[in-house]
Amino acid sequence: MTTAVDLSQLARARPDCTATAGAAPVRRRSFFSRYVLSGAILLGFAVLVAWAARDQLLPRKAVTVAPVITMRGELRQEGTPLFQAAGWIEPRPTPMLVTALTEGVVEKLFVVEGQAVKAGEPLAQLIDSDAKLALRDAEAALALRQAEVASMDAELKAAELRMANPVHLDAALAEADSLLAKTETELAKVPFLIESAQARLDFARRNLEGKRAAAGGIAERMLQQAESDFAGAEAELAELKQRTPRLQREAETLHRKHSALAEQRRLLIDESRGVADTRAKRGAAVARQDQAKLAVERARLMLERTAIRAPSDGKVLQLVARPGTRVTAMEGAAAMGAATIVTLYDPQMLQVRADVRLDDVAGVEAGQPVRIETASVKTPLEGFVLQPTSIANIQKNTLEVKVAIKNPPPTVRPEMLVSATFLAPAKPETSDEKQTAPQRLLIRKDLVAPGSGGQSVWLATADGRAEQRPVQLGRAADNGLIEVVEGLTPTDKVIVGGREGLQNGDRIAVSNAADINL
Repeated sequence: MTTAVDLSQLARARPDCTATAGAAPVRRRSFFSRYVLSGAILLGFAVLVAWAARDQLLPRKAVTVAPVITMRGELRQEGTPLFQAAGWIEPRPTPMLVTALTEGVVEKLFVVEGQAVKAGEPLAQLIDSDAKLALRDAEAALALRQAEVASMDAELKAAELRMANPVHLDAALAEADSLLAKTETELAKVPFLIESAQARLDFARRNLEGKRAAAGGIAERMLQQAESDFAGAEAELAELKQRTPRLQREAETLHRKHSALAEQRRLLIDESRGVADTRAKRGAAVARQDQAKLAVERARLMLERTAIRAPSDGKVLQLVARPGTRVTAMEGAAAMGAATIVTLYDPQMLQVRADVRLDDVAGVEAGQPVRIETASVKTPLEGFVLQPTSIANIQKNTLEVKVAIKNPPPTVRPEMLVSATFLAPAKPETSDEKQTAPQRLLIRKDLVAPGSGGQSVWLATADGRAEQRPVQLGRAADNGLIEVVEGLTPTDKVIVGGREGLQNGDRIAVSNAADINL
C-alpha cells in the first residue's frame, strides 16, 4: 500500500512585496551597472562597426592612372644618325704648355701663333746676364776647390812617403843608440878613471906631506899649491865614485828610450794617423770640389734654360708671354700660368668637346662613330667617341663628351665650332637579336616629378594608396615619352590626374584609367 507524501511541509514562507513597515527593505540595482556599463558596451560596438566600414565611410581622393608602356628596344643599323650636338675643337688630350724652367724676364719671341715648330727649336729667349755671371762665379769657386784638392793630394803623398820611409824615426833611433853607446863607454871608463884619480890623490898626499915636513925650508906658496892639488885630487876621486850610479841610471833611461823609439818605428802610429787624417781631408776637399762642379753644372743649366725651346713637334696655339714679361719657376698649379711662355698642339691629335643633351647621354658609348661638320672643311670629318666627361652644364642641361678626329686636315684648328652627329655603333642585326631585344619601360615626361634624392613618379598601389617611388631615367623617346631604366615594373599604374597635394601613403580612388597615345 502506497504511503502519501505531504510536500507542504517543505514549503518556505516568502515575504510579500506589500510587506509591512516592520519587514526588511528590497535592495535596488546601482546607476553604474544599469546605465554607464550598458552605454560603454553600445559605444564599443559602434566604434567596431565604424572601423570595419572605414573604407566606405572615409573619403578617398579621386585620381586617374595610366599603365606603364612596354616596348622592345630598337636595334638601329650601323651608321644611322642618332642625335646631334654642338661643340668645338681642342688639342688631344690637352695643349702642351711650354714653361720657363728658370726665373727671368722675356727678352725675345721667335715664333708667332699658328707657326709649325720642330723639337728643340728656340721659341723665346730670357735675359741671361745674371745667369752668365752666376756661371762665372761657380767656375771660379770650382777652380778654388780644385786647388784645394791638389794641395791635399800633395800632402797625402808626403804623408804616405813619410809612412813608407820613416827616416825621422830612424834618425831619432840612431841618436838614441849613439847616446846609449856614449853612456855605456863612459860607464866602462869610470873604473879606470877612479884608479887614475886614486893614484893622483896618493901622489898629492905624499907631496903635501913632504912639503909640510919641509915647511920651514920652502915657500908658503908651494905648500898651498900642494894642499890645493891634494884637495882637487880628492874631489875628483869622490866625483868619479858618484858618477857610476848616475851613468847606470842614464844608461837604463836610454835603453827604455831606445826601446820606445824602436816600437814607434815598428808601429808607425803617428804616421798612420797622419795618412788617415790627410785622406779624410782630401775626401772633404773632393766633396767640396764635386759640389762646386754641381754648382757649375746648375749655373750652366740655368743659362741654357734662358733659351726656351720646343719640347716636341707641333704648332703654336697661343703666345702667353710677351717681351718684358717676368716669368717664375715656382712649383704648383697656381704658378703654372706665371711660367708659361707659349702653348703648342699636335695638328694630328685633335678632338671635339661636344655638348650632349642629358636626354641623349644614354646613347653615347666609347668607340661610337661620329660625323663632324665644320665650315672650314667642305666634306664631313670622321671621328669616334673617346669617353663622356664628368663636366655637366646646369644651364644648358648638357654633358661634355670627347670625340677624337680621324686624320684632321691642316685647315682644322683648335677653337673652331663644329656640329657632331652621333651615329649608331656597329651591331650586326640578326633575327635572334630582334627576338631578344631588351624590353623598355616608357612613361610621359610630365609624370616625372622631383623627389628626395632624384626623380620620382606617383603610383597607385594594389591596396588603394599613393606611393611616390624614385626612378632612374634613360633616353627620351618620341611623342613626349621617356624611358625608365630602374624603379618601375610593367604592371605598375602611374597616377596621371589628381597628383596635386598628394602625400605618400594617402588613400586614393581610381576613377578611370588614362590612355597614352604613342
